Amino acid sequence: MRKSLSIGLAAILLASLMLTACGDGVVSGYKVGMVTDMGGVDDKSFNAGAWKGVQDAIEELDIEGSYLESQQQTDYATNITQYMNQDTNLIVTVGYLLADDTASFAKANPDVNFAIVDQSYDPPIDNVRGIIFATDQASFLAGYVAAAATKTGKVACFGGINIPSVSIFMVGYEAGVKYYNAQHGTNVEVLGWNTAANNGVFVGNFESTDDGRRTGEEFLAEGADVIMAVAGPVGQGTAEAIQAAGNAWFIGVDADWTLTAPKYTDIILTSVLKNIDVAVFDTIKQASATDFEGFNGESYVGTLENDGVGLASVASGVISDDVQNELDNITKDIIKGKIDTGWATYLSNM
Repeated sequence: MRKSLSIGLAAILLASLMLTACGDGVVSGYKVGMVTDMGGVDDKSFNAGAWKGVQDAIEELDIEGSYLESQQQTDYATNITQYMNQDTNLIVTVGYLLADDTASFAKANPDVNFAIVDQSYDPPIDNVRGIIFATDQASFLAGYVAAAATKTGKVACFGGINIPSVSIFMVGYEAGVKYYNAQHGTNVEVLGWNTAANNGVFVGNFESTDDGRRTGEEFLAEGADVIMAVAGPVGQGTAEAIQAAGNAWFIGVDADWTLTAPKYTDIILTSVLKNIDVAVFDTIKQASATDFEGFNGESYVGTLENDGVGLASVASGVISDDVQNELDNITKDIIKGKIDTGWATYLSNM
């Protein structure tokens, strides 16, 4: 059972009283500490995106920032404790798996501010800002593109660990494929996820490129020619398998893989964007302001409408201009609430 620790709170309170304002409205000497999930800060995915947000804040807001990497789940509490001991003003935890430890520390230390990527709390915790993303919206677009691009009539997706921040991608992806089928009278099949049955393929981690390569090869053997991996660095193994096969496409997640993993550019169809860096920077800017009065349990929700999520450019020449126009219209309809991208319906049926 995890234990909540209240460490160095008096020192933190004293330090907060002694801080003075910088000329730009940011508290002088403001410290941000980021605790990664097990994929590591260089995962080319959500940990890397969060760290970019901290780095941008270091450069633009003149705050102090650092990170601690988690190699295993028992590191979460240890790393948070280390930042508590360092009188850190804002502790940013990255990933749904850190939800329990983040909540425990936040409740035990109400005068320390926390933010967590891929989690919000119900009921909310006053000193925590949840940072969540409607990635089903962007994945819906990716599924539509996959269905338009396939030559075999089979596309696939799989996840690292079966948690909501992963399965939301897969639900949206399948919904997008089904929407394409309905619009075009096709019967593209999705391997690796079935929303109705609430089951799919998960490799059980976010680290093993070997698992990604093996899973990719299995899907290729089943005839899939478009594969989306929602698994951080695991996806690099899948991209390698696709690159070796030379007859399929890869869909990246969290960041534009043509930028974060350019060696796979020739097989990247598109990427589902989760603009974590922007959300983390915004959170730090808000919390480090001299007039900051607390998060009050609010959450940031990234959507297509506020550019919190999106779809990267599709590989040139793969889809027609007509399909691109359809994507533009679908995006508008999702924003207007005219299209069900799957996640709300999935949750209501659980």
